[in-house]
Amino acid sequence: MIIDFHTHVFPDKIAERTIQNLADRSHMTPYADGTAKQLLKEMEEGNVDVSVVLPVVTRPEQFSSILAFASQLNENCHTGAHRLLSFGGVHPKSSHYREELRELKKQGFLGIKLHPDYQDTYIDDMDYMHILEEASKLDLIVSVHAGVDVGLPHPVHCPPDRILKVIQQVRPTKLVLAHLGGWKCWEQVEKLLVGENVYMDTAVVPGVCPKEQFKRVIQNHGYKRILFATDSPWSGQKESVQAIRDLSLPEEEEQAILYKNALDLLGGEKYV
Repeated sequence: MIIDFHTHVFPDKIAERTIQNLADRSHMTPYADGTAKQLLKEMEEGNVDVSVVLPVVTRPEQFSSILAFASQLNENCHTGAHRLLSFGGVHPKSSHYREELRELKKQGFLGIKLHPDYQDTYIDDMDYMHILEEASKLDLIVSVHAGVDVGLPHPVHCPPDRILKVIQQVRPTKLVLAHLGGWKCWEQVEKLLVGENVYMDTAVVPGVCPKEQFKRVIQNHGYKRILFATDSPWSGQKESVQAIRDLSLPEEEEQAILYKNALDLLGGEKYV
């Protein structure tokens, strides 16, 4: 079994222009077109069983429309129509964040996505602190973009030192730091975040982070807190799975990263 803990899809009517805009910003070539149909095809080719979809709320008023789209994905997942499991999202400047988080919990969402760069807010801002505190009370997973974003490289809104401050002050219970704790900030990750009570995903790490450093972070942080992820459509699922296998980790560690840790975090056998 394989679970990809970090993917993105968009409604069909906006997927093409959204992906093109992001590709222009980042100077990256996408592996897929950003639609659910294409992601499902990629999953079939890469033998990926479940993809966690992480929507980004870039303006507070987007909450309802993104909730509707994410709810539709989840309805199809739970009926067996496909295997896309969507989180929800909130914006740090929403004055209704508590109600929004409670609504997500009520509707059965397992987590939320935060993106400090696209939400133009530093991770240690009090607005994020409040969201993380409330999410922990509701037992929601929080996946956060960490480190540099190639589309919005400066300033970095979620660097390791600010993340450490959040961890020390809030003690979030289910925090997932994307891109192995901070994309292109891995020296700081090793100094400041390795060993903290957080998960790290592997999205867009293979081929960018030196292989030995990648393995060292896994070893020192603990393989049980590493989640396989791709950031699809920005890296290929088949290629990313192979990159994990190319690390030549012990089978127990490889299987934990590819699916067992995610299964435990998601609460489940229902995804098997």
